[in-house]
Amino acid sequence: MSRGDSGTRVRELQHRLRQLEWFAGDITGRYQAATLEAVEGFQDKRGITATGAVDKQTWASLTSRTRQPSDDELHNRLRPGSALMRSGSAGDRVRDLQARLKQIAWFSGSVTGTYGPVTTSAVRGFQGKREIPVTGEVDQRTLDRLRAMTRTPSSDELHNRTPKPSASGLDSRCLTGRAICVSKSSNSLVWVIDGKPQLRMDVRFGSAELPTREGTFSVGWKSRDHVSSLYHTRMPYAMFFSGGQAVHYSPDFAARGYSGASHGCVNVRNLAGIQSLFSQARTGDKVIVYR
Repeated sequence: MSRGDSGTRVRELQHRLRQLEWFAGDITGRYQAATLEAVEGFQDKRGITATGAVDKQTWASLTSRTRQPSDDELHNRLRPGSALMRSGSAGDRVRDLQARLKQIAWFSGSVTGTYGPVTTSAVRGFQGKREIPVTGEVDQRTLDRLRAMTRTPSSDELHNRTPKPSASGLDSRCLTGRAICVSKSSNSLVWVIDGKPQLRMDVRFGSAELPTREGTFSVGWKSRDHVSSLYHTRMPYAMFFSGGQAVHYSPDFAARGYSGASHGCVNVRNLAGIQSLFSQARTGDKVIVYR
């Protein structure tokens, strides 16, 4: 397949590329600029000559990493499933739902465990932004997408308590001097000065194919309005610690949560938090990335 082609095979190509975060938008079945660019990016990352055309090697590599799309997926059809939670529902599952929606700024106010108009509105907004049928009810597709974007809420989140950053559980390397302490197991970043946590934020990392490096590093340089020369994407408030890998704000993480991945960087979705960290962190401060 190459630029100018169209049809079902191109639809399948686009959806498989979308599964790997290389293609965005509707499946059109037309091999145009966006598809060509996605194919080039995929080829370059897998050590295949980046021609933008799909040869046997490219197709074999792509299909080995993805699943066969359904007919609905190939034609952008969205059908709501049976409601798991709806207006009038109550209990711990609703608390979990509200706390997860709150993590990504779709729900505000107190977590109550009661599914009322505010929760319905939040669910409708979430669905509308994620190409899920907008019903205001939580079906399996909505729940799966929300869980993929968020982490398991803490007891504090479920009961409206504001936790203080704690040194408990931090790697010992983080407890002296100035350290940006990044835990892959808890998807968290803690800014620590002389053993005292100052700030905690959610983070996400690179994929299995483009992992975030682990070890002891330091902030090499900072760039407030950085744009990646490799991926042509914005990396605001970037603090580089290992080659091209940096801690930075990610609009994609803010919008899509854990359903995506970085290209190896440590993504932050708390804009106010990363702005504060960027203003405090200095060149030479430690960056500890660990399991």
